Amino acid sequence: MAARMGARFTGDLAELRYEPVAKRVRAVASGRTFADSRRAVLVWEPKRVVPSYAFPLADLRATPAPADTAAAPEHPVRPAEGGPPVLDPRTAFAVHTCAGEPLTLAADGVTLPGAGFRPADPDLGEHVVLDFAAFDEWLEEAEPIVGHPRDPFSRIDVRRGDSRVRIEVDGVVVADSAAPRMLFETGITTRYYLPREDVRMELLTPSGTRTTCAYKGHASYWSVGAHPDLAWTYDEPLSDARDVAGYIAFLTERVDVFLDGERQPRPVTPWS
Repeated sequence: MAARMGARFTGDLAELRYEPVAKRVRAVASGRTFADSRRAVLVWEPKRVVPSYAFPLADLRATPAPADTAAAPEHPVRPAEGGPPVLDPRTAFAVHTCAGEPLTLAADGVTLPGAGFRPADPDLGEHVVLDFAAFDEWLEEAEPIVGHPRDPFSRIDVRRGDSRVRIEVDGVVVADSAAPRMLFETGITTRYYLPREDVRMELLTPSGTRTTCAYKGHASYWSVGAHPDLAWTYDEPLSDARDVAGYIAFLTERVDVFLDGERQPRPVTPWS
């Protein structure tokens, strides 16, 4: 019987997973390089959908010591209706779902409490997983990365569409376009990015919300009426999303989308 690949991947979410990378990876905090390696691996703890970088102990430029960390709550969500529960990517690094030792890292007078984790696993026991958010800068080769390490098994495709996309909020047409750009991202519902000239910008109110996507870059948001942060844009996206620069997308989980006149069901995701 044929195996559906998406189901195969989600079926592995309960396991501790890792994948070696060929890139030189560096982690920097307060101007100090804490790790520098061409032997880094990506690690997904059980129930994690976003990977973290782990470094061989020999490639750390910091002194590890046992960390006294307080317990942190898990935030389980279901990425798709009926799918297995996973941890919301915003769940703190201090939440560990496999056996191991939390570590504090110190280098040249800079101390990062709980910024490391050494899994109790025969394949990873000589590695230390690092908290992406604990560091000021991450580099793959000479390129900075943002948000979190990219998953080599995920990708983004942007395609120009010729379907008509209409967005309604509480029965009011907010956008109507025959020139959408459709963004397909592994494991994420399709997003429709629309030219600003096809969006009723007078109905949108800028909000102070900013988010970062490892694949697309930094986003800014608008609210629509009483609905906060319902639309967003990437003004200067990363290379994978350059074709949606300046275009506006709406949270399809909370608006009504009509594709060629046919209303689409609202997807059920953590953002519903």
